Amino acid sequence: MKGPAWRHEGEEPDYRFTLANERTFLAWIRTALAVLAGGVLFEQFATHLQPRLLVSAVALLMCALAAALCVLAYRRWRANEIAMRRKGALPATAALAVLAAGLFLVAVLLLGLVLWLSR
Repeated sequence: MKGPAWRHEGEEPDYRFTLANERTFLAWIRTALAVLAGGVLFEQFATHLQPRLLVSAVALLMCALAAALCVLAYRRWRANEIAMRRKGALPATAALAVLAAGLFLVAVLLLGLVLWLSR
């Protein structure tokens, strides 16, 4: 028996649902890559902005958010796959709340930086 035990539970779901679940997972990964790229770009190209601590905090927050999104994307894909195999309801996820809260925090920090620079 190869792979995790849950892969052998229940019935194999319709391939269309499996592919839709995979596309959703890949969309979350693309979002994580975009957030990660934004954090790296902000750190590398905002060298003229002060205070540097705030710039680094925003960049680190974006990188941490990207890492969290990768973990949440896999957990969501796995939970959906298990639910489909068991013919159950798809579970709720905290991923949307994490993404929204993280991006809100980044926006607030950037707003603070803009206000700091305009004084």
